[in-house]
Amino acid sequence: MTMEQQWRFLASGLCSPAYNMAVDEAILTAHSEGKAPPTVRFYGWQPATLSVGYFQKAREEIDFAALEREGIGFVRRPTGGRAVLHDRELTYSIIVSEQYPGIPRSVTEAYRVLSVGLLHGFRRLGLDARMVQLDTGEEKAQYASLGSAACFDSPSWYELVVEGRKIAGSAQTRAKGVVLQHGSILLELDAEQLFRLLRFSSERVRDRMMQQFLRKAVAINDLRRGLGLEPVEMAETEAAFRAGIAEGLEAGLEEGELTPYEAELADKLMREKYDNEEWNMRR
Repeated sequence: MTMEQQWRFLASGLCSPAYNMAVDEAILTAHSEGKAPPTVRFYGWQPATLSVGYFQKAREEIDFAALEREGIGFVRRPTGGRAVLHDRELTYSIIVSEQYPGIPRSVTEAYRVLSVGLLHGFRRLGLDARMVQLDTGEEKAQYASLGSAACFDSPSWYELVVEGRKIAGSAQTRAKGVVLQHGSILLELDAEQLFRLLRFSSERVRDRMMQQFLRKAVAINDLRRGLGLEPVEMAETEAAFRAGIAEGLEAGLEEGELTPYEAELADKLMREKYDNEEWNMRR
């Protein structure tokens, strides 16, 4: 990748769960058709939302009465992985052709390339982040999954940890010759709320899983407080990760907006897919 490359940067702000997923897919489709450039997008969620991975069994794993009681939105992602509570976080997406220079064919190696910018972002916020490479027995054992439905309970290949705890959750899919990677960068973590939204066989199991989860997952401001640093706000976080991702991609990020084609496609996808119970409850 070279500095000559220019990518589009979109700052979408707070959006509905269905719209957020529809926009990511609309950009993927437009990019596959040559109607949009490679894109980095930042967004948030209104209301706070629980998203589940493409393969999760929603009815078995999610407590929908709790979602309704707490006013939490719900959507199924087009990507894999487990449940994420999107609230006090910066969500990012990176959408780029598989043919783009420097994008590996392997999913795990593409994670590595696309996550370098996240590493730079965390370091700009004063955190000693590193990538986990699960290629040794020791690290496989250290980061073994708890088996809960929560995304942050263990890191996958090339995900990011600080002091041994997972600090970013990312998921990737490929369609139409395009890579879509999106993920959560947590400013604050409310594990109690997350675990209230998931189903467990008993309260004892819920409590045990939550305690294990808290030993394996962490948010930016928890770490900063531990270092004696002031908590960061969203604007500072966005600036750090916009600069970090540009550095990692070795590309310029030029502020832009959705094309009319993408906006129309996103509206269609929202209506027909992401705001549709058939999609969200398909498993």
